[in-house]
Amino acid sequence: MPELPEVETTRRGVEPHVVGRTVVALDVHERRLRWTVPEELPGLLAGQHIRRAGRRAKYLLIELTHGTLLWHLGMSGSLRVLPAGTPRLEHDHLDLVLDSGYVLRFNDPRRFGSLHYTTGDPREHPLLAELAPEPFDPGFDADYLWRITRGRRVAIKPLLMNSRLVVGVGNIYANEALFRAGVRPRRAARSLTHVEADRLARAIRRVLELAIRVGGTTLRDYVGADGRPGYFRQRLYVYERDGKPCRICRTPVRAITQGQRSTYYCPACQK
Repeated sequence: MPELPEVETTRRGVEPHVVGRTVVALDVHERRLRWTVPEELPGLLAGQHIRRAGRRAKYLLIELTHGTLLWHLGMSGSLRVLPAGTPRLEHDHLDLVLDSGYVLRFNDPRRFGSLHYTTGDPREHPLLAELAPEPFDPGFDADYLWRITRGRRVAIKPLLMNSRLVVGVGNIYANEALFRAGVRPRRAARSLTHVEADRLARAIRRVLELAIRVGGTTLRDYVGADGRPGYFRQRLYVYERDGKPCRICRTPVRAITQGQRSTYYCPACQK
């Protein structure tokens, strides 16, 4: 599933191709995504100028003259910038046609992605309004992580993946950040010391920064706006390395299940 680094990589990839352009059309080849694409949406978008390409959590925000598109990649979606007229592939569902002669094409095999449009403040949209701070926000620091873990018996890994507490830390990066911070994923959140909270907050930001720098993580479906895979997988310390030697101490990495998600950790490096 594309996580924050993959979405940010996509944003950076499409930004120079869409900002300053005018929408010629929205060609809808398949309306049945996670939420059905409204029939009136192509008419609303045609002729609008694209002012900005932003991101909130895992949503791309395409700011237009009169509103904002909220684009979610779902579990297997990708956006690519292609010359208009490029033959469609299977699962190519949407084309945002630009006056530059290019299209922003959405491919989504599982159809769990979505496209929404709002004329109000996008951050007040029901899908975004209750989201927590992002790891790159100034307010996300040791003090914040310390506060939200106090009194919570839940394990630290699922807490990091709770979008009402912090957004953008998906399964892959939660595993990797906890390893770098030296914290076991099953530790009760309330057991973290302030020093550990500081170490973990820094590790989360560092992991996400590294992933963005190399274009995200490709495990199965994800490709960036240029069609290339992400290369952070080559830098993973524990994720999907069950039984393999830890890259630091050579102890075999262990795998468990938490909340129906796979969790990986080093029993020697993480306490």
